[in-house]
Amino acid sequence: MGLISNGTTVFDAGAMSLGGSMTFIKKLTASSSATLSFVNGASGVVLDSTYKKYEFHWVNCHPQTNGVTFQMNVSIDGGSNYNVAKTTTAFDAYHYEDDSGAALQYLGSYDLAQGTGFQPIDFCSNQNDQSSCGKLQLFNPGSTTFVKHFISTAQDAWLDGSKGVSQNWFTGGYANTTSAVNAVQFKFSSGNIDAGTISLYGIS
Repeated sequence: MGLISNGTTVFDAGAMSLGGSMTFIKKLTASSSATLSFVNGASGVVLDSTYKKYEFHWVNCHPQTNGVTFQMNVSIDGGSNYNVAKTTTAFDAYHYEDDSGAALQYLGSYDLAQGTGFQPIDFCSNQNDQSSCGKLQLFNPGSTTFVKHFISTAQDAWLDGSKGVSQNWFTGGYANTTSAVNAVQFKFSSGNIDAGTISLYGIS
């Protein structure tokens, strides 16, 4: 006999179901790319009310330029403009390879207060062995009632002088619009995305 809560089967025949199946939608591969953009209805991209949550996974995104932030922005006009007002917060934890420093800190210079610019979601150096990996969750972008919440977590390696650093970034906020968000763009704050992939998934 199964356990059903609000119409959802939680336990059945000893198995537990947490729901939220993940569906692969699209993968973009960078090759000295200025931006990587996911636009609903273009090149097989689905970014609408089909799913209540979308996840973008980036793997080994390597910047052309040293010491830059990895950034995102959203659009409500199919990618014609990436300039939606956002209110965000960010913090990070870092640790030096030689154990000379470590901290958990609020990143006040990287948050936005109704800013329309690109939101930094990670920091990275361009040494050959360094890159950024992470995940951005975007909630219910097809809603025409609520603002659009998002959460990002990232891990990077960067170089402070001659010292290697491991760093976790945590960013959250909302795009302050009740219009449907139908495109998301990623880029570095300066220079191209030299290499790396970003994959989009829908979660039911």
